[in-house]
Amino acid sequence: MKPIGVVGGIGPESTIDYYRAMIAAYQEQRPDGSYPAIVITSVDAGAFLGPLMGGDHDTVLRVLVAELERLARAGAGCAIIAANSPHVVFAELQRRSPLPLVSIVEATALEAARLACRRLALFGTRVTMQGRFYQEVFEPGGLALVVPDEKEQAYIHDKYMTELLKGVLRPETREGLLAIVARMKADAAIDGVILAGTELPLILRDPTASGIPLLDTTVIHAKAIVAAAML
Repeated sequence: MKPIGVVGGIGPESTIDYYRAMIAAYQEQRPDGSYPAIVITSVDAGAFLGPLMGGDHDTVLRVLVAELERLARAGAGCAIIAANSPHVVFAELQRRSPLPLVSIVEATALEAARLACRRLALFGTRVTMQGRFYQEVFEPGGLALVVPDEKEQAYIHDKYMTELLKGVLRPETREGLLAIVARMKADAAIDGVILAGTELPLILRDPTASGIPLLDTTVIHAKAIVAAAML
């Protein structure tokens, strides 16, 4: 098995979740008491999120390539970026990376198709909800994505940046997110929700809400990188 490289720290809380999820995914495949080799490099979220949210793709790429080079020197054989929003530069990053990369977006599209979801809500940061990088992967496979309305997007983004990234999990925020799911199911006929922010599964732990699947991109991505590493 190739050692797994992880660029973490973009969401410190979810990086911890990634580690647990990768071990669980590995042990599902090899229940022999062994553990996978994992190398994690943690970026300074405080310095990284400004350029990411501000659309400074050159800086985002420079930081991520440097971290991937660090992972390669440490012996990683394949890698992931443990966050959704940085995948806005994934195509270019893949070209510059010294390691094979596994995309959280591509892995999630495969899982949505496996679950037979055809019309999904997209929750995440403003960069993710207003970008096109999810749609560019999903739409060719016949999967439609629906984003919350402007007020709901502002709510999700604000709670994500001011609470979830800091590990603050408030019951009223959970209820607010669930209300958006219910509203979109009723008004937009969604049949699934992509938790396209790796801190969102920390507050929305249940596999479903309003009777439809919540796709945990952290777990999906963790399973995908473990499968790639085991090839």
